[in-house]
Amino acid sequence: LDFHDLSDEERNAFMNDVAKVAKAIDLAFGPTKINYGSYADTISHLHMHVVPKYKEGYGFGGVFEMNPQKTNLSVAEYNEVILKIKAGL
Repeated sequence: LDFHDLSDEERNAFMNDVAKVAKAIDLAFGPTKINYGSYADTISHLHMHVVPKYKEGYGFGGVFEMNPQKTNLSVAEYNEVILKIKAGL
């Protein structure tokens, strides 16, 4: 599945959801910019990476890396991140 396989209505609905997620991430974390990426070389599927980037942060000004830095959060910290994003949806 790829963007060109979707009807106009399906594609618009998908991108509307992406925009909602991006707005929630912006409200939750205040990044300088948000990058977007969609990759599906080996498996037929459709998804979007919504990546907050910070001017003084890792990789700013370049293409985002899929897993540049491993982050381990506690369950409580993950739940806090989830609640921040959900609050903006």
